[in-house]
Amino acid sequence: QVQLVESGGGLVQAGGSLTLSCAASGSIFSINAMGWYRQAPGKQRELVATITSGGRINYAESVKGRFTISRDNAKNTVYLQMNSLKPEDTAVYYCNADIAISDFHIPYDYWGQGTQVTVSS
Repeated sequence: QVQLVESGGGLVQAGGSLTLSCAASGSIFSINAMGWYRQAPGKQRELVATITSGGRINYAESVKGRFTISRDNAKNTVYLQMNSLKPEDTAVYYCNADIAISDFHIPYDYWGQGTQVTVSS
């Protein structure tokens, strides 16, 4: 079994900062890409940022320059530092990881349970 557990969401005023963390645990052989997605009420889930095991990073245009994704491979953890938050950043943020449970298994996409981020104006 593999679990992704997120933490760090909450309520913040516009212009403030939050840091999200997501730790993967369980029967993990290797982790490829890890990332963050978000879903606002009435909208589709969208990519926020991803980072590969080699450190290659991709950001959504809407968060470039404000959010920073990083990972600690030794801890199987991915972080999202969010600065200069805007009300439109309000959403449930989901952690995602592409994980193989053994050398014989194809990597599978795992999701966390989501953490609410609310930015007040």
